[in-house]
Amino acid sequence: MPFIPHTKEDVAEMLASIGAKTIEELFDEIPKELISDELTGVPPGLSEMEITRLMMARATQDGFYQNFIGAGAYEHHIPAAVWQITTRGEFYSSYTPYQAEASQGTLQLLYEYQSMMASLTGMDVSNASMYDGATALAEAALMAVRSHKSSRRILIPQTVHPVYRQVVRAIVSNQKIEVVELPYCTECGQILPESLANSNHEDFAALVIPQPNFFGVLEQVDALTDWAHSKNAFAIGVVNPTTLAVLTPPGEWGSKGADIAVGEGQPLGIPLSSGGPYFGFMACKNELVRQMPGRIIGRTTDLDDKEGFVLTLQAREQHIRRSKATSNICTNQGLMVTAATIFMSLVGPEGLRRVAAQSHANTLELIEQLVKIKGVERTFSGPVFHEAPLTLSPPVADVLNKLKQKGILGGYNLQGQYPELGNTLLVCATETKTESDLRNYATAMQQVLG
Repeated sequence: MPFIPHTKEDVAEMLASIGAKTIEELFDEIPKELISDELTGVPPGLSEMEITRLMMARATQDGFYQNFIGAGAYEHHIPAAVWQITTRGEFYSSYTPYQAEASQGTLQLLYEYQSMMASLTGMDVSNASMYDGATALAEAALMAVRSHKSSRRILIPQTVHPVYRQVVRAIVSNQKIEVVELPYCTECGQILPESLANSNHEDFAALVIPQPNFFGVLEQVDALTDWAHSKNAFAIGVVNPTTLAVLTPPGEWGSKGADIAVGEGQPLGIPLSSGGPYFGFMACKNELVRQMPGRIIGRTTDLDDKEGFVLTLQAREQHIRRSKATSNICTNQGLMVTAATIFMSLVGPEGLRRVAAQSHANTLELIEQLVKIKGVERTFSGPVFHEAPLTLSPPVADVLNKLKQKGILGGYNLQGQYPELGNTLLVCATETKTESDLRNYATAMQQVLG
């Protein structure tokens, strides 16, 4: 809550200077029947010290849990400097970053963000972000259809995040674009390129390729990318930015590389906070840049040969004719992008590699400990990044409830979205987990399964 320093004398002086007796007179144009009476049932105000004590008590009631849930939102360590810098007034309250009046500092930061994301994804160009990963994928599908021109079909594997698939359908369904879901191998958790080669999928604009997929399993991205290109279609990579520190970036998949790369930027310095806010990133090849939604910041020089940063491409209806707009997105989650840029600047390439490597190692260690327990088996045998599905003998919901009673958020129940997998639990371990945390989880699981 902001601190408002005005005393009663200050308020009286301000009212007198504008010729009003009370604050209520400032709202006298509102009809009386629309004005609420005094609130009932609201307790008396508390002092700052009393409020602090109350909030601490409430937080204690919520409890502290060891979090092993992934499924698209990941708990990573965020250096304190990231949000200390992000919430400085120059960034936190600067003018809306998509307007022409944006400050040079804001434009330069977005330019640096674009440079980092293009380098991380191995693509030619990045825009200045999207709403979130799911809407970024939907925009990529629209972008592919516009660029392809002859087909209005998108192939999306069932191994793509279920929410992403729902969002894509919601956004493109009224634009006469067909979304075709591809089944996966229930033994390996992947889309098998050989099954696609023998399929009758013809005349489609793009193939969506997740890496890693929703199960944490690594897809055969090179073969899938080349297969899409052999069908004269675009390849859209959906990637976790943390993995790009150790895995081949989408710009290098197959013989030509993916055409568009999108994903969720939350792992880059954005805390888990009741479901958001997040931000989506998008990068592409140069030949598709004119179809890219959102906005792109460019670097140039002025008449005095001084460096400056400008909004170059912003092909949306706020700037051009509605019929010519590539998108109607109205924000780029500028503050989240600011935090991500600062995060990447602070940890650097080596720091990001360490985060990825430790997350991968912790997950493998957790899996190794859990599969020793009777009633726990690996669902798939293929390589994974920092999460993996496990098949349990008892119902997953019951196991998760019992683990929560022990202070552990044990993972994500896959049974709702993937009933064919049975009692399957998706577990995740990032670099934030210690050896003690992993042993504690395994011990708790052993106790729950008896």
